[in-house]
Amino acid sequence: MDFNGPYAWHLPGMSVELTMLAFAMALGMVQLLLAGRMNNGQRGAKWNLGARDGEPPPVSAIAARTERARKNFMETFPFFASAVLALSILSRHNNWTVYGSEAYVAARVLYLPLYMFGVFGLRTFVWLIGTIGLVAMIAAMFFPL
Repeated sequence: MDFNGPYAWHLPGMSVELTMLAFAMALGMVQLLLAGRMNNGQRGAKWNLGARDGEPPPVSAIAARTERARKNFMETFPFFASAVLALSILSRHNNWTVYGSEAYVAARVLYLPLYMFGVFGLRTFVWLIGTIGLVAMIAAMFFPL
């Protein structure tokens, strides 16, 4: 079965899973730059240029949530990247790996604004969808189809 068929979303020469890894890496950079700009911009030059010892100056609620969303991304991204690379090495490429990788990335894209703007409940549901996608990819390593 061709999982990179005409309706699959992937970059030329890359599997869907590797394409999703590339998108996740880009999303991680966006989150890093966005959180850094929001937080450091509010803390001022003295804090940013100094050793940053002690408690950081306070920031707005949205800036703090943006930083927490970035940290949450960084908790799951190493598992996602490792799963994509391991699946590539194992040549495991099936519906579980394709849909799992797409669910992870789509959920992480949605998660950022939901967390930034403090959307109650839906943010946790979206996180769960991404985690289920990640678990599906990991399961594919142990249970090939």
